Amino acid sequence: RDSLGLDLAAAIDIVLKDKKLIKIPTGVRRHLVSNRQPCGALLLGRSSTTLQSLTVEPGVIDADFTGEIMIMVFTRFPPMSILAGSRIAQLIPQQQLVKEARGPVRGSEGFGSTGGLVLLTLTMEQRPVVEATLQFGPDKKRLQALLDTGADITIIA
Repeated sequence: RDSLGLDLAAAIDIVLKDKKLIKIPTGVRRHLVSNRQPCGALLLGRSSTTLQSLTVEPGVIDADFTGEIMIMVFTRFPPMSILAGSRIAQLIPQQQLVKEARGPVRGSEGFGSTGGLVLLTLTMEQRPVVEATLQFGPDKKRLQALLDTGADITIIA
């Protein structure tokens, strides 16, 4: 009640014997509907699943998908048993924002692509350069910097 997501459970008993990614069937085969409108969904892990060292890979369920929804999982600490009926993932319904998508209808085929691959590339003349001021105590240095920022570190070249 008042939950954002719909829980998904494993349809079969399964043992994860190693750290490989596997697909677990859910037994759910139907179009997704929200407020009487077809919708897609994001498939995410439940927080309780993560706390049990089971990782659910996120996925997108297209509005035109009619096959069985599968949950992709792995564990870093095998072996791990998952019993049929264990709620391990959730679907977050998403409104269909693209009205006329080009490409094939998804149907019952999953784990594919409905279009071409899109990559962002920068030519060598276009680099993420910014003007930066570095300060340590009273000393300041102003420079043009090529930045590479990660989750917890910034590299200035």
